[in-house]
Amino acid sequence: MTAGKVALVAPSLDNVGGQSIQAAVLAKALQDEGWKVAFIAIDPRFPSGLRWVRRHAYVRTFLNEALYLPSLRRIAQADVVHVFSASYWSFLLAPLPAMLAARSLGKRVVLHYHSGEAEDHLTRWGWLVHPWLRLADEIVVPSEYLHGVFARHGYATRVIPNVVDHSSFRYRRRHPLRPRLLSTRHFEDLYRVENTLDAFAILRRQYPQATLTLAGGGSLETELRRKAEALGADGIRFRGRVEPSAMPQLYDEADIVVNSSVVDNQPVSVLEAFAAGLSVVSTGTGDIAALVRHDETGLIVPPGDPAAMAAAVASLLQAPARAQEMTERARQETTKYSWPAVRSAWAEVYADPPRHGHVEPGLTR
Repeated sequence: MTAGKVALVAPSLDNVGGQSIQAAVLAKALQDEGWKVAFIAIDPRFPSGLRWVRRHAYVRTFLNEALYLPSLRRIAQADVVHVFSASYWSFLLAPLPAMLAARSLGKRVVLHYHSGEAEDHLTRWGWLVHPWLRLADEIVVPSEYLHGVFARHGYATRVIPNVVDHSSFRYRRRHPLRPRLLSTRHFEDLYRVENTLDAFAILRRQYPQATLTLAGGGSLETELRRKAEALGADGIRFRGRVEPSAMPQLYDEADIVVNSSVVDNQPVSVLEAFAAGLSVVSTGTGDIAALVRHDETGLIVPPGDPAAMAAAVASLLQAPARAQEMTERARQETTKYSWPAVRSAWAEVYADPPRHGHVEPGLTR
């Protein structure tokens, strides 16, 4: 990979999530390759006297944009502008200004789209999204699932999987396999953590010693804490926000990762669980079914079915040798999600010159 200068426009680790973790991993890998990386946070830190503003939605957005937009001047020094993207209003407030600035300066624009809500976003947002997607010289997605979504709307995309830093995680075999469950999803509606709580309550009837650790936060935290208390299931621990540097220890303490999401793409948390040797029980939303292949690298359960999730976890505990075989296959699977595996693909993306034509709906590049 010929090194140059890249502006990486993405969420910072102040807002821990799949995109911010991916951005941090890619930034480090590129720097190790000799690239000069200018990280432009879409969520810049507020001055200490104004941090209270984050509690007030509209004022928070105004201040965030007031700090973010001037930072885009740094794009002028880059050869490539690599823009991470979610959907809906987030797309308009963060990726769009970056792409407009980059295009005005004649820079190569790479839109790195991650959202599992892409189908709804591309279908319902019309002129608020389609004209602006054409600003990108290349659209990169981490999964075949998103590739298919974009193709149905007439866009060619390049699939480059998410990256997991294996050196950060200690792979170990679980002997014995214990009912120590871990959920690392945010407390928002699309992740349905309430179903995970219900599944745990069912499992506890068979395994009274079982524990469930919930790492994360979000708008539903108060509601979920009340539900946990109402379930009366001991062993539920809310760990709150966990820094990426502390996640390997959290995985090491657990044996089984559970996920109840109903909207998703390619969760970094599942890749991290694979790297650390945990069994995974998950819904098959988005690209998850391709990642957690049922009875091969984990177990898939129907969305909205806590009883099925509890039964799947119990089946692993009752057949630990089978569970170990799946975790070993899952560990091998993660080699596809390492920097050496994707390095050449990113080199090609960055090396292509800017394209000044647009992609029209119904056409591909």
